[in-house]
Amino acid sequence: MSFDPAADGWRVMPGAAMPGGLGVPWAKRSQGNWLYGLLTDPDHANPAGVVHGGVLMAFADHGLSFIAWEAAERAPCTTIQLNTHFLDAIRPGEFIELHGETTRRTRGLVFVRGLLVARQGDKVREVGAVDGIWRVLRPR
Repeated sequence: MSFDPAADGWRVMPGAAMPGGLGVPWAKRSQGNWLYGLLTDPDHANPAGVVHGGVLMAFADHGLSFIAWEAAERAPCTTIQLNTHFLDAIRPGEFIELHGETTRRTRGLVFVRGLLVARQGDKVREVGAVDGIWRVLRPR
C-alpha cells in the first residue's frame, strides 16, 4: 500500500523543482510549520536498489533552504554547510518528509536542523537527521 500525499493534504510545488530532474517537492503546513516532501521512484535508486544518499542530501538542502529563506524574511540564502546523518535506507516508492526548524538566526546567518522520515502506507520511520548553516545574501 503506497502513500498518497495529495490525499493527506500535501500540495505539489511545481515552481520549486529540484535540480537535476530529481523531482518536484511537496509542501504541507502542520501545527504552524511547513513540512516538505518528495515522492521517490526507481530513478532515485542506487545500484543496491535503495534511494541514493545524494538524492536525500539534495532534498534536505532544498527543504532546509525554504526554512532558512522564511527565517531570513524571504531574503535570498545560500547553503554554506550541510551535515547529513543517514539512519535507515529508503526504498523507491516511499514518500520522504522533512520536518525542520530554525535554531538560530543572526543578521547574516541562519542555522537550521531537520529530521527526514519515510512513509510507506501507514508506516512511518526516521531515516535521516540534517543540520546546516545558510548565508543570508543582502545587497551590498
